[in-house]
Amino acid sequence: MTSHASLDWQDGQPVSPAFGDVYFSRESGLEETRHVFLAGNRLPERFAALPAGARFTIAETGFGTGLNFLAAWACFLAHAPADSRLSFVSTEKFPLRREDMARALALWPELERERDALLTQYGSLPSGWHRFLFEEGRVTLTLLVGDVLETLPELDAQVDAWFLDGFAPARNPDMWQPALFAQVARLCAPHGTFATFTSAGAVRRGLAEAGFAVRKVPGHGLKREMSIGELERPPQQGWQAPWYACPTPPVERSAIVIGGGIAGASTAFSLAERGWRVTLVERHPQLAQEASGNPQGVLYAKLSAHFPPLTRLILAGYGYTLRTLQARHPASEATWAPCGVLQLAYDEEEAARQQKLASAGLPDTLLRTVDQITASALAGLPMPSGGLFFPEGGWVNPPSLVERLATHPRITRRCGEAVLELDWNPEERLWVAQGERAALAMGAVVVLASAAEAAAFDSTRHLPLKRIRGQVTVTPATEASRALKTVLCGHSYISPVRYNTHCMGATFKFNTEDASVNLFEHQENLDMLSTLAPSVFHALGGPRQAMQALGGRAAFRCTTPDYLPLVGPVADAAAFNRVYAPLARDATEHLTTPAPWVPGLYVNTGHGSRGLITAPLSGEVIAACVEGEPAPLPRSLLNGLHPSRFLLRNLVRRKTPRPAGATEA
Repeated sequence: MTSHASLDWQDGQPVSPAFGDVYFSRESGLEETRHVFLAGNRLPERFAALPAGARFTIAETGFGTGLNFLAAWACFLAHAPADSRLSFVSTEKFPLRREDMARALALWPELERERDALLTQYGSLPSGWHRFLFEEGRVTLTLLVGDVLETLPELDAQVDAWFLDGFAPARNPDMWQPALFAQVARLCAPHGTFATFTSAGAVRRGLAEAGFAVRKVPGHGLKREMSIGELERPPQQGWQAPWYACPTPPVERSAIVIGGGIAGASTAFSLAERGWRVTLVERHPQLAQEASGNPQGVLYAKLSAHFPPLTRLILAGYGYTLRTLQARHPASEATWAPCGVLQLAYDEEEAARQQKLASAGLPDTLLRTVDQITASALAGLPMPSGGLFFPEGGWVNPPSLVERLATHPRITRRCGEAVLELDWNPEERLWVAQGERAALAMGAVVVLASAAEAAAFDSTRHLPLKRIRGQVTVTPATEASRALKTVLCGHSYISPVRYNTHCMGATFKFNTEDASVNLFEHQENLDMLSTLAPSVFHALGGPRQAMQALGGRAAFRCTTPDYLPLVGPVADAAAFNRVYAPLARDATEHLTTPAPWVPGLYVNTGHGSRGLITAPLSGEVIAACVEGEPAPLPRSLLNGLHPSRFLLRNLVRRKTPRPAGATEA
C-alpha cells in the first residue's frame, strides 16, 4: 500500500535509483526552488499583496524532501500580512523516511526553523491524506500519499499557484500526461498560475490544451529554459452531488460549539486557530465530564486489510492526533505516553486478520508483526501470543488534552450551562444559544459536538444517533504490574501505570440509561483481562483482587448505524426530501439544486469508542468546510461522513427516517 522512497546518496545529495534522477539541483537546490517555483509563480509580490485575513493555496506534484514546501513557507512568513493564511497541498507516491528527509534538509541551515517543525510531526505516512498544522494554524500542509492521478481527482480546492515538480518527464512519464494537466486546470482558481522546471514540448502542449497560457522563460543554473503559465480558459467543471457540498462560508467569523469533550474542544481549537471567535458551551461544571473524562484512553487503530472507509478515516485520524500531541501536548505522566500499543492475536480469527493486515503494505513505522517472545519483551510481562505492535501509539489522558485544546485566547468557555434552544436570526444571520435563564452565546455558526444530545434540537432530530454505555475499571498498581510497559489491546485494553493505577475496559452496554458504576462490569473487565493477558491479571492480584479497591467511571459513547461519525453541515430534513424526491425514482439522476442547508449548522459527533482518533481530525474537517479551504480528507471519504448520507439513503430506499435514539432490531 505504501512504499517509502529508496535513496542513494551521491556527494551528500539524495538520488532516486528507481527513477534515475536527483531530488534537487546539485548546484543549489534551494536557489533552484526559489527561482523556479517561488519567482516563477511571483509569490513574493503576490503574498505581499494579499488583503487582510486572506488565504493563499499552493498545490504541488511531488513532495519529495519537502524543500519546496519549506521555501514557500519561509517566503510566506517574510512577505504576507500577519493575519493571512497559507494552505499547501502536495502529492507524493513514495514518501521519504524521516531520517532520509532530515539528512536531505540538513543542507539548508537557513530553513532550520521550518525543517525542525516539519520533522517534529513527520512520522508514519501510509497511503491516504495527512494534515499538518504549523505557525499556530496559520500554515497547513495536506500531504496526499498515493499516485497523483488517483489523489488529485479526490481533491476539492481553488489553487492559486501550482508547483509542477517531480522527476523529469523522460524519467517519470506516468505522471506527466494529459490526465494530470486536466486535474491541474480543474483545481486552479481563476487566473491561477503554474511553474515547472521542465520545458519539454509535451508538457507545454498538454498544459496549453488544458487551458493555460504557457510561456518559456530562463531556467536556473545550467537549465536553459523552464515553463510558467496562467489559467486562461477555465475548464467546465463536472457534476458533483449538491447534497454533499459545503455551504457558502459565512462573513462573520464567530461560532458556538456545544459540547466540551474531545470533539467539541477539537472543533473549537481548529476554528480558533483560523482566527474565529468561539464560545465553547458545556452543560457540566467542567469540560470532559462524559466519555472524554476517562483517565487513560488508547491511541487505538484497529484496521481492516480491505481498507473500507472506517479504516481510511482511522489511519488519517491516528496520524493527525499523534501530530497534535507531539506538537502541542508534551508527554508526561499527567498527559500522555508514546509507550506503544500491542494488539494481541488472542484467537485464530484475530491472528488471520492481523496476518492480512501485515501483508497490506503499511509502513513498519506504523505497525509490525511480533512473535510471542518479542511481544513479551515489549510488554514487560509474559504474553500468551504475538500480535501487531504500533510503536508510535500509547495512552492519552483525555481531560488534559481537552484542557490544552480549549485553552486558546479566542475560545470563551461557558460551563455549567445547558443550551435549551437554538434560535436563528435571519436579519443578522446569527444563531443565539438560549440557556435556562438567558442567552448564552451568539455566532454565525453552531457546531453540535455533544454526542447523542446533538439530536435534541428540531433541526437535528432526524440524525440516527445511538448511545452505548461503557464502564472502565481503575485498579491500584502492584509491584509486579508496574512491569507492564505498553498498552495491551484485544477485546479489551489495559494501560501501563499512571499515578499508581492502571485503567482497563471498557464494557459495551446497549438499551440502558444508567450511568452509575457497578461491580458487575468491573468483574466483566477483569474477566476480559484474564483472557487477554493472564500474566497481567495475576500481577494485579488475580481472582483474589479486592473488588472494593477498584475505581472507575461509566459514560455514554455515541455512534451511528454504519459506525462512521457524522461530520459536516446539516440539511433541513423535510426540505431535503422535497428537493431531492426524484432520487426515489432514479438514484442516478444528476440533480443540481443546491441543498437546503440549515444556515450555519454543523455536527461533529458519533465517534463511538474512537473519539481520540477521529474527533480531532473531524474538527479540522468542520473548520476547512466553513473556511472554504482544501479539506483534510478525500472527497469520497467526506461523503461517507456527511450528515446528509442517511437522508439520502432513506430517500433512495423510500424509508421513513427513524427518530434519534431508536435502536436497530
